[in-house]
Amino acid sequence: MGCLAAALCLLLWLGGCGGPPPGTGEGPAGSVPPAGEGVEQVEAASGEGGPFTADTPIEEVMGDPVFGEYGRLIFPADSGYWSGDTLGELRLTWYSNIDPEKTVEIVNSLWQRAGAGETVFYDIYTEEEKAADPEKEDTGLFFFRGEPGAPFAVCNAGGGFAYVGAMQDSFPHALELSKRGYNAFALIYRPGAQTACEDLARAISFIFDHAGELEVDTRCYSLWGGSAGGRMAAWLGSYGPAAFGGEELPRPGAVIMQYTGHSDYAGDDPPTFACVGENDGIAGWRTMERRIRALDALGIPTEFHHYPGLSHGFGLGTGTAAEGWLDQAVDFWEGQME
Repeated sequence: MGCLAAALCLLLWLGGCGGPPPGTGEGPAGSVPPAGEGVEQVEAASGEGGPFTADTPIEEVMGDPVFGEYGRLIFPADSGYWSGDTLGELRLTWYSNIDPEKTVEIVNSLWQRAGAGETVFYDIYTEEEKAADPEKEDTGLFFFRGEPGAPFAVCNAGGGFAYVGAMQDSFPHALELSKRGYNAFALIYRPGAQTACEDLARAISFIFDHAGELEVDTRCYSLWGGSAGGRMAAWLGSYGPAAFGGEELPRPGAVIMQYTGHSDYAGDDPPTFACVGENDGIAGWRTMERRIRALDALGIPTEFHHYPGLSHGFGLGTGTAAEGWLDQAVDFWEGQME
């Protein structure tokens, strides 16, 4: 969505749509710099002008001084789940249709943003918390900044709750959302379903706590996720951040899910958009369809798409039957803002 459209939509956001905190049972301090402006911000969003190509070694990206200590988290912390020496050769376990051009665009965008003075990575846990639980060292939020004052989205990659496949399953989504004016975060979380949801709850709480400094609108925020990340988005949508150790906050205005066999729902779930490939051997599309039909029967706004020939983990789906699904999902999210 362009800047003009984003500005016009602000008139609609005044009413919000997330609703009050749910009644289910189930940040650290710091200065956050303002959004970048002008040509540098546009170039960063497009990923143009960066130093990386498909032939750039992955280790070189991770160690680039502009990224500091968080460069290692751009790729999965557990190296057993990815392979390839260069950006063009990157492969991730359980994922298909990885686009090397998008991988290069993402790392160049992050490089441009960081080089222009933006903070592109935020710790969600304090140093004391990380010292007490070393696994929290491998967590945080990558921020793809959009228009100041626009709503935010948190994108959650899959990886079987064993690792975080961000380069295919959350970074591309966050980058594209930022191009449309939205403020998008990509969460790097701990392995395990419970700990992953706790990290997402903490991330949402962090964003709400720092909303003014981050220049994001917290009304009608959305949660996005693929595979395991889709389960995270759905669980937080059903039960809210407080159910997983976060603050008492509104649930999201929309949940956007890809290729997951998640079937649980609370009965008053947020509006939900879902899509999946018909050849997905991990998340059967009929399971996803049944859940969406159940939500629809409860009067909850839904939208569902299934694509012939596609397998698990297609990400943005560029060059496939799913291409363009993200624009449909954005339209669905915007529909909940009205």
